Amino acid sequence: MSDNTRWGIIYCPKQGVRRSHKRWEQIRDLLDAQAVSYDFVQSEGPDSVFRLTRMLINNGYETLVIVGGDSAMNRALNGLLSFDDPTRERVVLGVIPNGRGNDYASFWGFTEENDAQTIKWLKARRVRKVDVGVIKYRSSESTYAEHYFFNCVNVGLVANIMKLKYKARSVFGLTTLTYFTSMILLLFQRMETKMRIKINEEEIEQKVMSVCVGNCRGYGQTPNAVPYNGMLDMSIISYPEVRQLIEGLWMLFTGSFLSHKNVKSFRTPKTIRFIDVRKANISTDGIVLNEVHAPFEIMLRPEHVNLIIPSY
Repeated sequence: MSDNTRWGIIYCPKQGVRRSHKRWEQIRDLLDAQAVSYDFVQSEGPDSVFRLTRMLINNGYETLVIVGGDSAMNRALNGLLSFDDPTRERVVLGVIPNGRGNDYASFWGFTEENDAQTIKWLKARRVRKVDVGVIKYRSSESTYAEHYFFNCVNVGLVANIMKLKYKARSVFGLTTLTYFTSMILLLFQRMETKMRIKINEEEIEQKVMSVCVGNCRGYGQTPNAVPYNGMLDMSIISYPEVRQLIEGLWMLFTGSFLSHKNVKSFRTPKTIRFIDVRKANISTDGIVLNEVHAPFEIMLRPEHVNLIIPSY
């Protein structure tokens, strides 16, 4: 068993990046320079993070540091929450950003450009309980299942892009060409879907391009969401004309996304129920959830997980 001061580190290399060991060597040197006591394991792929998280917790580690991006943090979160409540209360998560998407880490101020500062903050061990989102759905065995998330759930366009990206990756590998190919394939996809959603006692039934339910920034689609107020933010994006789509993308990158006339925004502490989404794809924290189909519910678990945050 490990003592509770020793970190258990899961290193998740960026997929498709050559000489990914160089990145770990840089982080390892900084850990050693700051006299951090740790053991580390390297993930064999995205799906192994769940298993490695459980392995480290079973071996007594109480501080788990994920060197990875949003999807790695998501899998570690689900690994942690597969244990009982006393274990959840005892274990603390930390992150050193190392992914294609680091939205959740960057919200707190952790960046890939300053690993030394990140490690100092992790050593200071300022722990905060943070909210966690959960999707509740029927599994293929007709029993209820749950999947947890730190950042957001996407239904529709963004989830479609994620799915196409994974398909393109299997052919081209994780390169710029993958993203370009995904965008080309997207042109042949139907971009709007009729959905029925119930939020705050209001039932919405309309054709939409994308829905984002955010516990955090939601990659700019729920920019006002914060993971500590007991609220979920939701944006519903209706299908715009080409000119409006370009305008909306500009507003997304400039931080005024919610002002676009094709975007409706909501905030709620209550459960959001997706009654019908037709065949729209669903993703969370960059992971496509092929097993989730409507009807399903999204809710919040306030102050549910211990996270190390910066000590300014």
